[in-house]
Amino acid sequence: MKSRFLLSTAIALSCATGAFGQATQQQLPEPANGKPDLGGKPCFGYLDGYRQCITKEQATTTGNHPYRFWIKSDPGSYHGAGWDKHARDLIFVAVPGGESSEPGTSSRSDEGLIVLDAKNNFAFVRRIPLQGTPVAKAPEEVSGIMASPATNMIYVTTRGHLIALDLTKEKIAWSNTYEPLGSCCERGQVAPDGLTLEVGSNLMNFHRVIDAKTGAIKGRIETPLSNFNHNMGMSADGKTVFDSANGVNMTIADMDTMKAKGVITFDDHVRVFVVNHDASRVYANVNNLPGFEIADVASRKVIKRVEAPGEMWKKKWADPNLVFFGHNSAQHGLALTPDEREIWVPDAINNQILVWDNKGNDNWQIDTAKTIPLKYSCDWITMGLDGKIAMLSSGDIVDVKNHKIIAQMRDERGNLLHSEKFLEITFDADGRMLRTVNQFSEGIPGAVAAAQKEARN
Repeated sequence: MKSRFLLSTAIALSCATGAFGQATQQQLPEPANGKPDLGGKPCFGYLDGYRQCITKEQATTTGNHPYRFWIKSDPGSYHGAGWDKHARDLIFVAVPGGESSEPGTSSRSDEGLIVLDAKNNFAFVRRIPLQGTPVAKAPEEVSGIMASPATNMIYVTTRGHLIALDLTKEKIAWSNTYEPLGSCCERGQVAPDGLTLEVGSNLMNFHRVIDAKTGAIKGRIETPLSNFNHNMGMSADGKTVFDSANGVNMTIADMDTMKAKGVITFDDHVRVFVVNHDASRVYANVNNLPGFEIADVASRKVIKRVEAPGEMWKKKWADPNLVFFGHNSAQHGLALTPDEREIWVPDAINNQILVWDNKGNDNWQIDTAKTIPLKYSCDWITMGLDGKIAMLSSGDIVDVKNHKIIAQMRDERGNLLHSEKFLEITFDADGRMLRTVNQFSEGIPGAVAAAQKEARN
């Protein structure tokens, strides 16, 4: 199979080496003049095709040191020609995918998918344009991201389009708006077989069921009691979906019939929520609560409210003179570790991540020793493959086991990425997607079973 990541033709040397081994002229790219190399450090020599920094001395040809400068693409453009022809573990960050209103935080970083190398300190790999908007027009806000190994596609929802990027050809397979205009699109999920998407409308009272290959509509799930639909969840078997309003009512629907079959009413407006491994529990952020509510799916009832210690937040939250950055809520974001041993919640009042331990039987205990302090507010958490890392919208990458920040996500200009839409994906040597994660950090049956077996032993 011909590699899609072939090196470009080497730049020819313009003249032979002079007498006595003195340096001679060669055709070189423009000096980097401080542009960041692959590791994010400023380069004052030349950037080669792999964005390694080559000093002017290294790039000088002498009799004992002939130098040929190989490139893949214009070093001034960070849009490569394809994927490296070997297995890779990559992070895809969709932008503009949300922006913190907190002063001093990151820029919007233009538009597209920014690709980072998860095995090389999350260094920048390349940017893939998606919207093709002219300079004078702002790109549409990205509202969600999904991926399917079955189709080898990444799906990006914006407030206007659902875009399917075919990674086999590295081209946009389709980009749909859907009727009525203005009703597309919000976060969604991919069914277990990878061939069907369940995608929210743009803050309306229905969700679409979509063919993952073609983008054709298979049907609609009406949610009349859940207006301003926003986030959603899907059971691990793909049979049940939970479609949530930016309000108090969450609709439970059947994927086969595409009909609503129940509603859970929470105590306040539902923000981010996740579903456990067997879809028996829903854990939800609600307004005015650093913590979460637990709903029992069978009874359609909220059965427990879990709060952070009052001294941590209540006085601050009641003070109208204090300003916080969490989508106008005390928190916006919720993540189960895949094995369901922990729940992570961003604390917008104190700029930190709070961690609760699962003691069993709906008993969750906060562990303040695991608290992760942040420089900027976090509004979303996605767990990486096997729950080893967590990707935060504050731009941080966290080691889940040790609860420590280990890296930041940055674009080609070194800007910290504040996006709420990211995935970790692994590929084989031919660029085929092997595994991906859910943008919603839900419980995974295999990981829960393994944790339970470990606990018994």
